[in-house]
Amino acid sequence: QVDLVESGGGLVQPGGSLRLSCANSERRFSINRMSWYRQAPGKERDLVARISRGGDTNLADSVKGRFTISGDNAKNTVYLQMNNLKPEDTAVYYCNAQGTLAWDLARLREYWGQGTQVTVSS
Repeated sequence: QVDLVESGGGLVQPGGSLRLSCANSERRFSINRMSWYRQAPGKERDLVARISRGGDTNLADSVKGRFTISGDNAKNTVYLQMNNLKPEDTAVYYCNAQGTLAWDLARLREYWGQGTQVTVSS
């Protein structure tokens, strides 16, 4: 079992910044890609940002120029730096990891974090 532990959410004023972290607890989990999704009340869960093992990134159009996704392989952690936050960024943010376990390389697996609340309000 792979646990993804998220942190860094909270309440921030419009224009402020937050950095979310997602740490993978299982060193024998080889990650193909890690992603951040978000889900606002009454809405679907949407992809916000993604980073591949090779470091390629992509961002949703709504956050381009404001959010950055990065990874620290030594710490087995992925980050989402969120700048110039807007009220419409308010949501629960979920970390997602896709990859394989060392003892079962033939099976592609996907795991989710528990979610962290981000609220942007004055």
